[in-house]
Amino acid sequence: MDALHDTPIRCQDIFKTLPDQQRPIRVVLTNGVAGVGKTFSVQKFTLDWAKGLENQHVSVVVLLSFMELNLIRDEQYSLLELLHVFHPTLQKVTAEKLAVSQLLFIFDGLDESRLSLDFTNRKLLSDVTQKSSVSQLLTNLIQGNLLPSALVWITSRPAAANQIPPTCVDRLTEVRGFTDAQKEEYFRRRFSDEELSSRIISHMKTSRSLNIMCSIPVFCWITATVLEHTLTTEQRGELPKTLTDMYSHFLLVQTKRKKKNYCEGHETSPHELTEADREVLLKLGKLAFEHLEKGNIMFYQEDLEQCGLDVTEASVYSGVCTEIFKRECVIFQKPVYCFVHLSIQEFLAAVYMFHCFTNTAAKVVVDFLRIDYNESSLNVFLKRVMKKSLQSQNGHLDLFVRFLHGLCLESNQRLLGGLLGQTENSPEAIQSAINSLKKMNSDQNSPDRSINIFHCLMEMNDLSVHEDIQEFLKSENRSDKELSEIHCSALAFMLQMSVEVLDELDLQKYNTSKRGRLRLIPAVRNCRKARLTYCGLLEAHCEVVASVLKSNPPSQLTELDMSGNELLDSAVMFLCAGLESSNCRLETLRLSGCNLSERSCVALSTVLSSQSSLRDLDLSNNTLQDSKMKHLFAALQSPLFTLETLRLSGCFLSQSSCEALSSVLSSQSSSLRGLDLSNNTLHDSGVKPLSAALQSPCSTLETLTSAQRIFIFHQIKYLNNVNF
Repeated sequence: MDALHDTPIRCQDIFKTLPDQQRPIRVVLTNGVAGVGKTFSVQKFTLDWAKGLENQHVSVVVLLSFMELNLIRDEQYSLLELLHVFHPTLQKVTAEKLAVSQLLFIFDGLDESRLSLDFTNRKLLSDVTQKSSVSQLLTNLIQGNLLPSALVWITSRPAAANQIPPTCVDRLTEVRGFTDAQKEEYFRRRFSDEELSSRIISHMKTSRSLNIMCSIPVFCWITATVLEHTLTTEQRGELPKTLTDMYSHFLLVQTKRKKKNYCEGHETSPHELTEADREVLLKLGKLAFEHLEKGNIMFYQEDLEQCGLDVTEASVYSGVCTEIFKRECVIFQKPVYCFVHLSIQEFLAAVYMFHCFTNTAAKVVVDFLRIDYNESSLNVFLKRVMKKSLQSQNGHLDLFVRFLHGLCLESNQRLLGGLLGQTENSPEAIQSAINSLKKMNSDQNSPDRSINIFHCLMEMNDLSVHEDIQEFLKSENRSDKELSEIHCSALAFMLQMSVEVLDELDLQKYNTSKRGRLRLIPAVRNCRKARLTYCGLLEAHCEVVASVLKSNPPSQLTELDMSGNELLDSAVMFLCAGLESSNCRLETLRLSGCNLSERSCVALSTVLSSQSSLRDLDLSNNTLQDSKMKHLFAALQSPLFTLETLRLSGCFLSQSSCEALSSVLSSQSSSLRGLDLSNNTLHDSGVKPLSAALQSPCSTLETLTSAQRIFIFHQIKYLNNVNF
């Protein structure tokens, strides 16, 4: 796959080859977070094709959402039957016509799929009339066994995209959302009132979290909905700034619109929630909470009924829970529902959980947190919820927990008009919860999870940590300022969100504890050089580093020093996965004194023998010996090997290793310019083959560091291209 980093592309052009590309683009995978505009891009592409404006070489566009395919995942169909079922207008299309037509299959929403896509143990299909499972049809179509000339476009959230093997994808694109200029353009186009749009834009810029949030188009819609209502009806002095405040307003606005649309235009106070409103919203909250735990974002009618909801109630609150589609065909008489955005589901789930805590719904709280409900204060409740979210591998409870902390505030409880019940929100109780957040221990968890602790403080309107870090960043003598662990989480967040790329992140230069240094690791996402030395890196921390190396758009990180950390195999596996990514731009990697095992050396050798950006590798002070070095030497002989500097000081190398190295140095494919063999007891027997290799016309070595350098010098003193 060609690595064309940061190359803009119109959605209408995703199947067009670029000037320097040879092979045609058949399968495209488009990534993007929830609400960023993937489905909108699909609709725009299809509309332009239908109007005859773009991609007229395509005969038929077949749009299939995974939500729809879920409904028949246990059925057997041929590909031809599948087309007829989902698109009745294609009933007359025969297998013969399909074979000579240019088809485009669009599979939208891979993250919503409940299909099991197995690309290794699949049944081979080549006939469009051959029946099989829906999963088998899709895998064969993507791999080109069925209709090999057909184009395929798949959209997905990033977390689910790895279901499609990279070998099956010809082009990877990403929908990134709005730039700062596009955010402003959205609000100016949304409102004809220029003064209103200017006030909204100004408020968005003053709120850091709101500004970041609005890079996602669906958040712009939520913000516009709330601020338009607030600025044109309530005329209150302070506009919502925190996420919880914004979503509380959004819920009220949607409820008010429901009343206006369905209750004969009867206007009510924006803060007035009737008993009927509260009952339905809590049912929706129960639906949201139970399925958030399961990881579900799509619900069927029976899911609603289990929470006491009927279809009419869900339809009335259409601004919150939406019916996605309803086909007239017999097979699709089951409607499917979801919340208008995942964040709405997370907010309602938090509302429901808080209601259960304050209204003695002990079983729900006990089952979720495994705590003694009778002894649970607000502080204990929030502490246990935070610990549970920290244990999540993918952070699926992070926003839910932020909302829970925000709902503690009296202002939000008052706003929601009794929906949460009687709560313990005394200043002492709130301060106790804030103090617990600041002392929260997250040693065994990903430092990314720890940043959510800082976000929760912001939701509780505690700005002390944020202000401390702003003052720290302005300070000239930063080493004098001692940073607590929560300070380090806040600093990590602010550094990675900064528009300026940090030249160097050196954890040892910060005046903090070992735990604090580990919390700074997410700042690697926005720096050029990272020195993470002697700080006790665990698997979770290497996973963060790997995510940086694989990130798209590619990070600015070109130099990484992880020396002095005893890296377990699992940690090295994460690191190697990042190094193998086509997005990785790392040039220098230092792993001195990391106690690398043989399995880790095998993984590193795989990286070195593939196309890699690495130019400088330091493996010094690892007990590699001959047994581990043999794997690395095999990689050094790969024609794809691009390493220019290799440091093997103090690795207990022997004559056998020297012979293998000499073979590498005298190879035509060798790219080595610098080699460090100091602090190894090589003896004359080991040096001789190296001397012979340096005399080879294929040798490209320019610098050699060795305890036996005087002996080598005398052996090849007539050479003038090697520095000793």
